[in-house]
Amino acid sequence: MTPKPTGRLVRGAAGTYDMVLTRTFRASIDDVWASVTESDRTARWFGAWRGEAGPGRTIEVQMGFEEGTPWCELRIEVCEPPRHLAVSMRDEAGDWRMELRLTEDGGVTTLELVHHLADPAVAENAGPGWEYYLDMLVAARDGRPLPDFADYYPAQAEHFAAQARAVG
Repeated sequence: MTPKPTGRLVRGAAGTYDMVLTRTFRASIDDVWASVTESDRTARWFGAWRGEAGPGRTIEVQMGFEEGTPWCELRIEVCEPPRHLAVSMRDEAGDWRMELRLTEDGGVTTLELVHHLADPAVAENAGPGWEYYLDMLVAARDGRPLPDFADYYPAQAEHFAAQARAVG
């Protein structure tokens, strides 16, 4: 399998760079929202989480498909079901600020993941990871076999590196 990268890098507000990735689903917005917010469903494609979720609260997320399946803290900045979720986290790779935006039109839901970056060069490594995780979401929802990260990285790195050079 050779998945094609779809993400794009654009200048964001306040001097940031926004890496934007989109997926569409023939499903209601409520169903897609559940896939990205309910622990038993996020466990299928990203990782389970524990804690009391809500704006201003911090939960723990298990990176279920990363080496060692580590737990990390994730702060919920904004939660407006079923349309908008903004989170932040910090790990050994740095600070991460991300948003999920969902819209529905005629039974088709569009999910847009926006990863806010201070340095556009981060997209070279993060972009293939988000392509992989979003394709994991699609496969988990469709009941298909999960993709292999080796098909995404390093193969897609140049796509995001070129975009970083263009906006940087």
